[in-house]
Amino acid sequence: MLNDAGKKTAAGTAAAAVTLAVAALGTPAALGTPAAASPGPAPRPAGLAWKSCPADDPVEGARLKGLQCASLRVPLDYARPRGEQITLELTRARHTASRSAGAVLLNRGGPGAHGRDMPAVFKRALPKKVAASYDWIGFDARGVGASKPSLICDPGYQNPGRARPDTIPANEREERAWTARAKAYADDCAKKYRTVLPHMGTANWARDMDEIRKALGQEKLNYVGYSYGTYLGAVYATMYPGRVGRMVLDSVVRPSGVWYQNNLDQNVAFEKRIRAYFTWIAHHHKTYRLGTSERQVSAAYAKARAKLKAKPLDGKIGPTELDDVFLADGYADYSWTAHAKVLSAYVVKRDARPLRKAWQPPAKLDQNNYTVYNAVQCRDASWPRDWSRWHADSERLYDLGYRFETWSNTWYNAPCAFWPVHGGEPPRVQGTPSLPPILLVQASEDAATPYHGALETHRRFPTSRLLVQTGGRNHGVALSGDRCVDRTVIAYLGDGRVPASRIGPDIECPAGPAPEPVKGKKPGRADHTGSPR
Repeated sequence: MLNDAGKKTAAGTAAAAVTLAVAALGTPAALGTPAAASPGPAPRPAGLAWKSCPADDPVEGARLKGLQCASLRVPLDYARPRGEQITLELTRARHTASRSAGAVLLNRGGPGAHGRDMPAVFKRALPKKVAASYDWIGFDARGVGASKPSLICDPGYQNPGRARPDTIPANEREERAWTARAKAYADDCAKKYRTVLPHMGTANWARDMDEIRKALGQEKLNYVGYSYGTYLGAVYATMYPGRVGRMVLDSVVRPSGVWYQNNLDQNVAFEKRIRAYFTWIAHHHKTYRLGTSERQVSAAYAKARAKLKAKPLDGKIGPTELDDVFLADGYADYSWTAHAKVLSAYVVKRDARPLRKAWQPPAKLDQNNYTVYNAVQCRDASWPRDWSRWHADSERLYDLGYRFETWSNTWYNAPCAFWPVHGGEPPRVQGTPSLPPILLVQASEDAATPYHGALETHRRFPTSRLLVQTGGRNHGVALSGDRCVDRTVIAYLGDGRVPASRIGPDIECPAGPAPEPVKGKKPGRADHTGSPR
């Protein structure tokens, strides 16, 4: 559940901070599988026709103000490069220095998070000299946002128009109901996108990135990726090592865990972060009146959950929606104060108005993000097809005390158990000694992409440098206001300077203190995407 869009994605986190019809189709194989032969060369893309983005963009609205827009046609199937084409939508914030240092492609993660607004975010966040040096390139990846086709399956899975069932099944009947919902979602995707789904996945996204590089006329591609974007960047660097320029990978995915095991790891890590959050609320008992210990605050949260299960607020906000709100607090601490006020108002004051404002049903971009999340991750790697494996792993972790995230994460990923296209061997991730330095950025306490993912990627890329924010709680670190972190990232983007290579982390930056209660503070957005539900 990297997806930080329906979950709350990392690039979004940083952006916020800086500023199966299997029966009908036969078997899953009936949807087809990309040819095993090495893809042939696609026709060289023509130069991009840049023009001012519309002020009222139908997908992004006004967030593209001041940017240029362009479209790029790429093969749906790289094994048939002159066959059916799809369209990627790009944006650009052009360099304003007398000479360009090249282009930087930006990805906020997901997989499936939209990205055309990101050049404006980076132009605002960086020092003027660095911001002026590059062409900053945003893009909606295949299937995403304004790109065509843009994928959305069964909106009722995430937003049925009423409170969804409790994600924690009380019995076998409730669990079967959830699996039926997940299968119906996968079936709907199979009906709508039978010719597209076999060609989703990270390897094709990396190929798309190289087509973008060619269309930009760049010999090498610079890149900044958050969350899932780190895995995409690592795959690109493995597939095209001679085309890599400067690359920043922030909040790093563990390649060997793609994707089922990484989600199990998240269940453990999110429990630790939520307990830390409830401990923080307990430390501020005078403000929130929810208890003086983590156990008491947990009990207050359980009380709110039970009340909403018995009678969903407005018929739309039940325990699952409550968990959606507080999931953001496992990703980052930006909304800690606001959400503590929400819980306090609901439990202590019996005032539901803050909760009503805090929960928002998934918008169209969120639904699109979730569909693409599944289309990529279910295709990337093998997932258990026997539900008994999912059940056993979820029960085991829940019984061990990892309760906040386990079952909701199970249902977030459950469509992969029924996905019409089977996953295969994940893309290879391994750097070579000839690669330029790649800068990895990681918070040590990140729950969405736990720390060992950065350590593994650091080992796989011998020329990489690892910056660790020790004690860092948030998913998405760079350009979020930590002077030590930002100084290193800016120096790297500015002139390629990297920390000296050392055993273990190459540079460590101590995290700042946890937030203090702020009267009247509104919730921050850790998004996105970045993630779910």
